[in-house]
Parts: sequence; structure tokens; C-alpha cells
Amino acid sequence: MSLDISTLPKAAAARLAKLGIKRAFDLVLHLPLRYEDETHLYPIVDAPVGAPALVEGTVVHAEVTYRPRRQLLARVADATGELYVRLLNFYPNQQQQLALGKRVRLLGEIRRGFFGEEMVHPKIRSVGEQTGLAESLTPVYPTVNGLAQPALRKLIAQALKQCELSDTLPAKLLDDLGLMPFAAAVQLLHHPTPDIAQRALSERTHAAWLRLKFDELLAQQLSMRLAYRRRREQTAPILSATGTLAQQLIATLPFGLTGAQQRVLAEIRHDLASPHPMQRLLQGDVGAGKTIVAALAALDAIEAGYQVALMAPTEILAEQHYKKLSAWLAPLGIEVAWLAGSLKPRAKAAAIAQVESGAARLAIGTHALFQESVAFAQLGLAIVDEQHRFGVHQRLALRGKGGSPHQLMMSATPIPRTLAMSFYADLDVSVVDELPPGRTPIKTRLVSDARREEMIEFVRKVAHEGRQAYWVCPLIEESEALELQTAIDTHIALAEALPEYHVGLVHGRLKAAEKAEVMAAFARNELQVLVATTVIEVGVDVPNATLMVIEHAERMGLAQLHQLRGRVGRGALESSCVLLYSGPLGEVAKQRLKVIFETTDGFVIAREDLRIRGPGEFLGSRQSGVPMLRFADLERDTDLLEQARDVASQLLERAPAVAEAHLARWLAGREELLKT
Repeated sequence: MSLDISTLPKAAAARLAKLGIKRAFDLVLHLPLRYEDETHLYPIVDAPVGAPALVEGTVVHAEVTYRPRRQLLARVADATGELYVRLLNFYPNQQQQLALGKRVRLLGEIRRGFFGEEMVHPKIRSVGEQTGLAESLTPVYPTVNGLAQPALRKLIAQALKQCELSDTLPAKLLDDLGLMPFAAAVQLLHHPTPDIAQRALSERTHAAWLRLKFDELLAQQLSMRLAYRRRREQTAPILSATGTLAQQLIATLPFGLTGAQQRVLAEIRHDLASPHPMQRLLQGDVGAGKTIVAALAALDAIEAGYQVALMAPTEILAEQHYKKLSAWLAPLGIEVAWLAGSLKPRAKAAAIAQVESGAARLAIGTHALFQESVAFAQLGLAIVDEQHRFGVHQRLALRGKGGSPHQLMMSATPIPRTLAMSFYADLDVSVVDELPPGRTPIKTRLVSDARREEMIEFVRKVAHEGRQAYWVCPLIEESEALELQTAIDTHIALAEALPEYHVGLVHGRLKAAEKAEVMAAFARNELQVLVATTVIEVGVDVPNATLMVIEHAERMGLAQLHQLRGRVGRGALESSCVLLYSGPLGEVAKQRLKVIFETTDGFVIAREDLRIRGPGEFLGSRQSGVPMLRFADLERDTDLLEQARDVASQLLERAPAVAEAHLARWLAGREELLKT
């Protein structure tokens, strides 16, 4: 009888589903976390201390003791010696296993205890005189409550026998790449023989692991290429423009475009003038000038007779875009609509009417832009700022407002090359890799929070010189567990310490209108110090603010620290960022603070963030629309990624049937991942 997950009892199927196992072949790809060696039996006297070992003997003593706490204590002996077995939590069946005279096999780590050498909570198996040893290492799989290792091993063994394991890739390709056959690779990983180096298995450097990683990366590359091709088959409005409006705006600016901005604008214009929907990611470091590039692209779309939507994840950022772009575009006679959840019903209805009639050529707002009540007369370009903060379905909803408009996504979190090659392979990527001239480098300082009073004096000095400061806290309410200084407490303390200056407070619990008013007062220099949570992480632009103090910097991620630091240094004035930390620091916190202290290059920081924390931080909600990697590591497996990218192109061109078979193996049941 063949294995069919859907025919299993509901409880078992639900537990397997939690592990991502929905079909028999998923069991084949459910690989061990680690292995136990039950192939070699040690005499008790020779068993190593401090390392896992398998021993066998007869129970010569067993009792339940109550000092210092209730526990089961047994003594097991063989011809060479004896050791104690101690169970702090135990069940009746374990008492039966360790009954006087029973023969048992124990797998665990021997250590020196109060009574002598002992094993605490070893794996216990009842055996007879002739019970044989395992011939391969025993796999230990990721599992969930209610699904025991023996049951999972049995299901996986069944799947390995019944599933088709023949290769999806041609033998010549495998030879050229030096990859082992798929069937041999999975069989080895599930049941490795004891002569295979455990380190190669645990560090995933064995040839069997390399084969699985390559196959996974190849499936991802194929799926992303197909998504890209499908987009090229769609039609989008051709937004040809002379660039007249863009030139009019450039003529009014107090700065010229950098070479990087000009290059990126040319790439966007090339896409807008094509009949296929643009899907371009515009990335650049903090302050690189992405907004003006987006504004110029919007003007080209407007000149071509279409509307533009610009969506941002927070009202603070969206409103800042609205104010900046309105100031740029109003003199050109272009009406800009503002749509956000906090608008009063009358104002919202008026903005929606402007958009629907086509009177507003540019609509700026938050996710309110893609609500059902909002209809565009003729949407030609959708711009999404901080795109990784929006889910796939939100971005699709905005795109659906105009059939297939062109889409420009912006990110101030630079994306490392390996990440762009894998998870963003379905997008065209433009990089603004040059900061505008006149920017003064930001000085970064690491300061213990024991020197808080000195920092307050530093803030006073900055305010006395007519400049402004941010003081950022990670929480807004007291948390005894984390013992973090809160924004509310800090606001009170700073207001008391600096009575001669105005200290404001902004955090996520404030209503949008209140947040906007505080930010506007800070921008007008009516507030000299702004205490804030990380709501100011992205997009806030106050050139007179030259000091950023970040409370509990050790608890924040690299990308977040870099974004916050980027709120200062936005003019020609010398700026500083002080990272207040409280010890003792963990290893990861030390690494993060060292990186942020040593460099202001967003791409270097992004690379280190990927190394320390993995890809999740960069992908954000995009994860729900991209085949995620379980086996490959983007930092360690760059060579395999390069090979997979090349092979994906070859297969799609020369052997589409092979590509299809490979995708069916790796993504069957997850085809929805390929549609976004």
C-alpha cells in the first residue's frame, strides 16, 4: 500500500503539516538535524566521559529516592564496570525498563556526578543477549509534540522505498558539476554509515548535502526565471515621454543629479517605454537620493497621460513624501492627492473622487491606496517605498488597480548580492550607489549607558548651538523582563534635565494626526529634542538634526541601527550617532555594534547582517511569495548559487522538460509561490 499523507489519521496529518509535510515526497526531503551513533558499543570502563556513548549492561540496583528531589536512580553493570542512571522525570514504563535484572542499552553522555560516573536521562532500550547493533547512524529529525522519532523514522523509511528518486537532471550535467546522484544523496543523508565524517554531515559540506543544496537553489532559480518570463508576456502601457516635466523639475532643484541617479533614471525610463510591466527594485543607501529619481519617473508617466500611485508603509513616511512631492510638483500644475487611514470621511471622499476622476495625477498614501473604494482613472505606474514591509498580496492589490501598471519598488536597506541573485532574481535591480555631494560623514560612538548624564550634556550642547537631536528608545511601556528604558520615561527625564529646551515625544501608539503634528513641530525647530521609538526609522528628513542617541542599541538589528543613524547627517553640518548600550554584551550584540561602529557603508552592513541573522530581515513580507531555502546557505554556498543560476538559464532554453520535472519535484503543492 502506497504512502498517502491525506489518508493518515487527522491528528498525524496535522502534525506533519506543521513540519511542512503534505505529500510523501516531503518526507524524503525532511532531513535529519543530527545523528546518534548506535553502531559501536563501549565497555562501560572504556566509555568516554563528556561525549555521547553507547553502553550495555544489567540493572543491579534501582530505587526511587526523594533527596534532594524525587528521582529514579539505577545502577547498570557489565563485566568491566558500572555506572549510575538518573531520571529526574520518569514514567512507569521507564521504571519497568530499569527494574532489577533487566538488560538495557543506554545512549547518552557520561559525566561525573555525586554518586560517581552517571548518565542523566539517557536514551534507554531494552535488549536481549543477541540484540544486534545498528548498521548506520540513527537520524534525529525535526519534529513537533505528539510525533515521536520512531514514528517519523518509520514514515520516512516508507517514503524512501516508495517515492520515485531517479534523477531529474541529465547524467552529463551531474558529471560536469561533480554532483552525486539524487537517490544516493538522500539515502546517505537519512542513513549515513559510521565511516562518514560526522563533521561533514553536521556542517553540511558532504557531497550528499551539496547535491541537495544545488537542487534546491536550482528549483528557486527556475521558479524566479519563470515568474520573470510570465511578466514579460503581460502587456503594460507604453509610457513614452519627452522628459519635459522632469527637466522643469530638475531646473528648480538646488542640487544636480549624481551620475548614479542619472544612470538609474535611464534604466527606469527604458522599462517604462516598453510594452511589458516594469518590476524594478530601486535600492540605495540611506540618503542616496532615491525619492527624486522616483519623482522624475512619476513625471514621465504623468507626461505620458497616466496616473501614478506612491505607497509607503507608515503615515509619517507617506506624509513626508506627500509634502516633498507636492512642493516639487505643484509649481508644475500637477495635482497630488493624499490618502491615509487617519483622514476624516469628507477629506477621504474628496481625495478618492480626485483619484477616480483623474484630476489627481499622483496619489500618495499608505495601504489606504489599495482599498476597494479607491479606483484610478488610468494608473500607469505604482511606486512602493520600503517594499519589504508590504506583503505580496498588498502589492498585488495596488498593482491590480490599473490592470498591469509598471511597478517601481524602493528600498533603503541595501540588498547583498547573493540575496539579490536568489530571492530577487525575478526583479530588475537598480542601485543608487553614490551619495550626493556635500554630505558630511556621520561620527559613530559607542557609549555605556552608565555615562547617560554625559550624553544629556552632549544633547544640551547641540541644542545650545541651535541644532536638534533625536533620542530613540526601543519600547514605549515598561517591561520588567527586558529592563529597557522606555520612551515615556526618557521623555520625562529629558524634559526635566533640559528645562530650557522643548522636548517632544513620538511613538507608535499616538494617533496619526498627533504623530504628524509632533514631527512637523520638530521639522520647524519648535522642538529641540525628539524622544521617539523606531517609528522614525525610515524617511524622516530634518537637516538641522545632527545628533542621534540610540538607547539599548545592543538589542537592535544592524539594518535598523543603520536606518536610524541615517536620520542625521542629511545636510552639511557635522553629525554624530551615539549608540548607548548596557552590558554584559552577548556575542551577536558585540558583532553588530562592531560592524555599525566601523562602517557607514550600507552594503557592507547588509552583507554582515545577512551573515549574522540570515535573509529574513531583508525579505520581510516578501517571504510569502518566494520559495524559501531550507538547506542552502547564501553566504557559504555562493558557488552553488552561481552554478544554479547558470544551469537554470540553460535548462529553460534547451531542456524545458527537464526544468519542469525538477520544479515538479521541489515545488509540487506549492505552485502558488510561482504566481506572485
